[in-house]
Amino acid sequence: MSSSQKSNVLPGFGLSLGFTIFYLSLVVLIPLSAVFIKTATLSWAEFWETVTTPRVIQSYKLSFGASALSALINGLFGFIVSWVLVRYRFPGKKIIDAIVDLPFALPTAVAGIALTAVYSKNGWIGSLIEPLGIKVAFTRLGVLLALTFIGLPFVVRTIQPVLEDLEIEFEEAAASLGASRWQTIRKIIFPAVFPALLTGVAMSFARALGEYGSVVFISGNMPMKTEITPLLIITKLEQYDTAGATAIAVVMLVSSFSLLLLINLLQAWRARR
Repeated sequence: MSSSQKSNVLPGFGLSLGFTIFYLSLVVLIPLSAVFIKTATLSWAEFWETVTTPRVIQSYKLSFGASALSALINGLFGFIVSWVLVRYRFPGKKIIDAIVDLPFALPTAVAGIALTAVYSKNGWIGSLIEPLGIKVAFTRLGVLLALTFIGLPFVVRTIQPVLEDLEIEFEEAAASLGASRWQTIRKIIFPAVFPALLTGVAMSFARALGEYGSVVFISGNMPMKTEITPLLIITKLEQYDTAGATAIAVVMLVSSFSLLLLINLLQAWRARR
């Protein structure tokens, strides 16, 4: 038996690939194929009419816009949180590290109720900021807040391992050669972290795009104002309009997949440079 065979604990490539394709087909490809098959029962005119009504278009703008903005916010503050957790020691660090994962474990409906209670007119924070003219609950700002809340862990947990592997000696060497802090960030830290940051932002965006539970409570679900696309899909399913629901889902699926593919291509391009 060769040394390469001895080092392989799992079955060979052919069998492992077969299991991989089977599992992905069962869990991902077949359900997604069912969405396209159901949508195909509509004619092109019916499909176009369903996915381009003013109410649906407005929901696209809110869902994609708020998801993109929340991902960018998480990209900035997620990097800062990761940096603090990796580079500093302070009392309560493990508690903060655990809190970062809270959106992973917390049911999204509970998160939505909690955010609504805190930021509503009579809530702890809402009662303080509403006299200043800042209204969060039942507005687009509330939608953005909920999407930012559920997307933060994706950025932090993607960047954190990269920062842990980044030797601090590189920064010290740059400082000893006269580099400023901004030059060290731009020339040393950012290039090393950027692929992970881009991945984390993409994951945060994709997670926010399909979010329903935490948004449906704090948004108020006002048509043409605070209504997100996933809510429209649920509404059509409740009306037994399955084809209409899958038609809107197909638009969301194709759009998000295209964006994720573009980001992966960008990462591959940067890796070849």
